[in-house]
Amino acid sequence: MPTLVTRTYLELRSPEELKPSPPPDPAPRLESLRGCPPSFYRYLYREVGRAFHWRDRLDWDDAAIRTHLARPQLALWLLTWEAAPAGYFELLSHEDGSVEIAYFGLLPEYFGRGWGKYLLIEAAREAWRHEPARVWLHTCTLDHPAALPNYLARGFRPVREETYTADV
Repeated sequence: MPTLVTRTYLELRSPEELKPSPPPDPAPRLESLRGCPPSFYRYLYREVGRAFHWRDRLDWDDAAIRTHLARPQLALWLLTWEAAPAGYFELLSHEDGSVEIAYFGLLPEYFGRGWGKYLLIEAAREAWRHEPARVWLHTCTLDHPAALPNYLARGFRPVREETYTADV
């Protein structure tokens, strides 16, 4: 069924604009994920994005995933709880000197714990370690209802909106 969707682009222009909050106690583990197998990447993408209609990478074969993950401008980070995957984020460095938080989210079992703000803060901090001109991301009205308020509360500022139609 076609649905009108609003996509909002947001950015931080300096590390000082990031508004951290106390980490969860106990905090989940966050680590850089190198050498990620295509099957695990596919699992993370599918399960984190299932409720939010992430579809653009669902039909990627293993070769496409390997090519994507081998890009030197890409960084993949995994959030775990008691050794189980809980979420992830992808950072993508662009030629314009920016770093995009390209994909970001939690598995549904971990909603409501405050881990979304923790993961966003850590994603932004990691992005700033690359010394970009800005850190940016986008969200849309298909996303979790807490996504946009989280981005705004962490200091991200809207810079552009667009609408499109999606079959959901």
